[in-house]
Amino acid sequence: MQFMRRLFRRMMREEDGTATIPFVMFVPFFLILVMSSIEMGMLMIRSVLLDRALDLAVRDLRLGIWQPASSGDLKSRICNYAGILADCDNDLLVELRPVSKITWSPLSSGPICVDRSQQVQPLTTFSPGTSNEMMLVRACVKVYPLFPTSGFGFSLTKDATGAYALVAASAFVNEPRPGS
Repeated sequence: MQFMRRLFRRMMREEDGTATIPFVMFVPFFLILVMSSIEMGMLMIRSVLLDRALDLAVRDLRLGIWQPASSGDLKSRICNYAGILADCDNDLLVELRPVSKITWSPLSSGPICVDRSQQVQPLTTFSPGTSNEMMLVRACVKVYPLFPTSGFGFSLTKDATGAYALVAASAFVNEPRPGS
């Protein structure tokens, strides 16, 4: 028994491995900080590229570069301009409708996004409007977080499939067309 006491006292006086304790305590926090920074950076890149893609596609639509405008055409233009959004054609929904000059009613309360758990996707309003008409457009795309179980990726509001929604909106006035 005396031998065990001496061994225990000697081990208590030794300072080998003392740097390991702070390392083990602080590394998880730094890893979560790094992963959250990467996640937030990717979210911002995707959001900015979606906004830019919507603005470029809306410019084409407003100037009447492609006629007649359809939901599929606008969606494919947004996806082509965005570039970084994976599976954009299947994960993007676009709403387009004129604004009443009498009531000035905005778009519905929330964005309509793809529901990956359903076979049939929700319907969105797509009305290209007429000359000199004010239009509102909103695009919603679902994307997966890079680190869904830690840091910022964990705190994002996600759907049942684990994807979060990115939404971009814009307004424009249709250019006057000949004969109007």
